[in-house]
Amino acid sequence: MLNRKMCLAIILSLSCALSAAPAQSGGYSIIKKIPIPGQGSWDYLTVDEAARRLYVSHGTQVEVLDIDSLTVVGNIPKTLGVHGIAIAPELGRGFISNGQASTVTIFDLKTLKPIMDVPTGQKPDAIIYDPATLRVFAFYGGGNSATAIDAATGEVAGTVNLEGGPEFAAADGNGFVYNNLEDESLLLKINSRKLKVEQRWPTAPCASPSSMAMDRTNRRLFLCCLIMFMAFVDADSGKVLTTLPIGDHVDATAYDREMKLIFNSNGEGTITVIHQDSPDKYSIVETVKTAPRAKTTALDPKTHRLFLSTAENGQFEVLVVGKIIH
Repeated sequence: MLNRKMCLAIILSLSCALSAAPAQSGGYSIIKKIPIPGQGSWDYLTVDEAARRLYVSHGTQVEVLDIDSLTVVGNIPKTLGVHGIAIAPELGRGFISNGQASTVTIFDLKTLKPIMDVPTGQKPDAIIYDPATLRVFAFYGGGNSATAIDAATGEVAGTVNLEGGPEFAAADGNGFVYNNLEDESLLLKINSRKLKVEQRWPTAPCASPSSMAMDRTNRRLFLCCLIMFMAFVDADSGKVLTTLPIGDHVDATAYDREMKLIFNSNGEGTITVIHQDSPDKYSIVETVKTAPRAKTTALDPKTHRLFLSTAENGQFEVLVVGKIIH
């Protein structure tokens, strides 16, 4: 683990890098706030690009929004302690991790009606769909493991022992799933067919990696770390290629492949926007002001808009962040 003196030195050096970073075109801001009725906590958001829907975790249910009209169109109830939502468009199914119930709810993408609940380990949190194997992986800290579910049948395909507390994950589409072990400061490469951890890479100098996104084309992973910076990692070697400073309390990262932009939503109330100059070179574009505790986000690749959830003055709402077109 990094000691306090080392952490302060890294933060100082990264702050200098931020001030020296080349300027690029920015212009992102909050363009709309969508109020959502009801109380409750929130976590991940997920965009279904083809169906033009946004799924928002909200306490004991999932709110569903139309991302073109920016209106609420439905909800999926009885998802106790919901954390994340995964989408399998080719199968017409969605998957919700229920932290309090220790289950995954499978639902129909068209009707939003639940199909079945699948038992997992304790407190499932992050959840992703792997198109290479047609499996859903639900990661849970209660047993430091992940449950693999056959997305078409709902049957449990097996369990992956992670040997540490999992945070977010990403699938490369070729049969590998990557996961951060926050407490161990490790990056895992999981064979999604064999359900086996093949590599365990230290993420130093990235301590306690949390959020993750992936550039599948260039085989690059984007990890966000406890001490306010992002690490850019080679997905084949596990090597940390470079780092850049970001905001505090980050909990989600999104990659816009067309725009070559990486967005990090920070709980301090900002989004750090980074441009991918090349697979091995990155530069900071801007810091966008959002709202306190708006630390999770989802990207719509079609409109290049971001969606974040938070609560201000007791009102739960979804923030829409994008560029105003004149």
